[in-house]
Amino acid sequence: MKQQIRAIQAELIKVKHSYFILATFVAFGIAPIMGAVFTLILQDSEALEKAGGLAAKAKAMDFEANWRSYIDLLTQAVGVGGVLVFGFVASWIFGREYSDGTAKDLLSLPTPRTKILNAKFLLYGFWCVALVLSNLLVGLLLGTILQLSMISTDWLALSLTDYFITTILTIIVGVPIAFFALYGKGYLAPLGFVALTLVFSQVIAATGYGTYFPWSVPGLYSGAGGEYKNSLDNFSYTILIMTCIAGYFATTIYWKLADQTK
Repeated sequence: MKQQIRAIQAELIKVKHSYFILATFVAFGIAPIMGAVFTLILQDSEALEKAGGLAAKAKAMDFEANWRSYIDLLTQAVGVGGVLVFGFVASWIFGREYSDGTAKDLLSLPTPRTKILNAKFLLYGFWCVALVLSNLLVGLLLGTILQLSMISTDWLALSLTDYFITTILTIIVGVPIAFFALYGKGYLAPLGFVALTLVFSQVIAATGYGTYFPWSVPGLYSGAGGEYKNSLDNFSYTILIMTCIAGYFATTIYWKLADQTK
C-alpha cells in the first residue's frame, strides 16, 4: 500500500510542475463560456440581431436562456468534447515518460510496474473529474450572474445525475488510450487514436449504429445525438465496459512484458 501511495505522490508531483494541466482546464472551460455567450445573445434582442451566426448556432442546438439548456450544454460538452480533452490527458500521463526519456528510469525503481500504472490511471480519473467539476462550478457561477430562472430540485438532481454519468462513461472509454501511449512510446500514437475515435464516433452515430460503438455512447447519453439516446441499452454499456477492461489489461500486460528499449 505504501508503494502505491508513493507512486501516486510521484505522479502528482509531475502534474504540479507542468503547465499542461492549466491548458486542459482552459480548453475544457470553453463550454460554460460559450453557454454564457449564447445566453447573453438570447437575452438581448439587439445582440441577437447583430450576432447572426452565433444566434443561428444557438437555435440549431435548441438552446434557450434557462438553466435546463445551460446544463444540457455542459453535459454534451463532456460527452463529446470530453472524448478529446480526456484523450489528451491520458496521452500526456502515459506518453510523457517516453517523450521525456524517463521511462527506463521509472522502470528501474523498486516499485511494481502495475502499481505505477494504477497510479497513472488514478491520476487520469481524478484529473478528468476535476475538469468536469470546474466546468460545473464555472457554469453555475455564470448562470447565477446572468440571472437564469430558478429550477426545481427534482429536475436539478436528474440533470446533475446525467452530467456525472456522462462523465463516468467518458472517463471509462478513454482507458484504452493508455495502451497506445505505451505501445507508441510517446504522444503521437495515442493522439492519432483519439482523433480517429472522435471522427468515427460522429460518423457512426450519424448512421444510427452509435449504440454499438463505445466512443459514441457518452455523446449519445449526453443528449448530443437527440433521440438516439433512447436507443442505448444494456448491450451498449456492456460494450463500453468491456472496452475499458480490455484496454486496462492490454496496457498492464504490455507494460509488464514488453522490452523497454527507450
